[in-house]
Amino acid sequence: MYDINLSFIKNSELNTSNPNLESSYNKFYKDKVIKDLEKIKLDKIECDNCNINLSDETLLDERNIIEANSKGLIGKHFCLIDSKDLEIEKDTMILVKIPEGVEIAIVTEENNVAKFKRQKYGLVGEELPKVLRKLNSDDFKKYEANINDEKTAKTFFLKSINEHKLEMKLVNLHYQFDRKKLYFYYTADGRIDFRKLVKELANEFKTRIELRQIGVRDEAKLIGGIGSCGREYCCTSFISSFKKVTTQIAHDQNLSSFLAKHSGPCGKLKCCLSFEVDS
Repeated sequence: MYDINLSFIKNSELNTSNPNLESSYNKFYKDKVIKDLEKIKLDKIECDNCNINLSDETLLDERNIIEANSKGLIGKHFCLIDSKDLEIEKDTMILVKIPEGVEIAIVTEENNVAKFKRQKYGLVGEELPKVLRKLNSDDFKKYEANINDEKTAKTFFLKSINEHKLEMKLVNLHYQFDRKKLYFYYTADGRIDFRKLVKELANEFKTRIELRQIGVRDEAKLIGGIGSCGREYCCTSFISSFKKVTTQIAHDQNLSSFLAKHSGPCGKLKCCLSFEVDS
């Protein structure tokens, strides 16, 4: 495993109550790791105990790519910056072009970090959503209007499912930025006949309506929160796709007697139980 020198951390600063200390050190540490990984790549050295073969040029996508998070269809996704004149930093709000329309996203990682993340995932050369531009003042006004209309849509939806006596739980809803679609995410124990409901929603909001049934794990991912470990839910912070967590996995770790204790807020076994299965 490649060693990272952490001598830049100062004990005197750690004893202070500076609220920005953690974020500044996180950025400092991340920049240092990326710089060292770049050095390994240039020197054609392999990281023997890593999942990444840093000497393999074919696994490295050299396009200008950032990672962004969107409330809409793409979720957390890699996006392509096609323009050389467009410089985008972390936490910038951007407009992203997808086949279904245009969505708003927030940049979570810049090019260097995204590049090595993609190498770990084995991603290279595939078609990506394109970044159109940073949000301007008019875009912000439209974004705020969409948020206000989402509140109205939520009230109307809850009233409608009550009138139609539909056993559904609304988890989230989302207006696409260009307002071509209005998405409703819900959970239910079984299949729901919501054809009348969709017609009613389309007549009310004058746009295409899409109702998406999601699972309880997806619900936890959308809502987010703090787990019993004191950290943000794994599904919210970094898990992009769910793995099947079975009671056999708990049994192999001698945890089968405490399944209730090792269940997450979604009621399913915690995703973290699968992290050490291979070892």
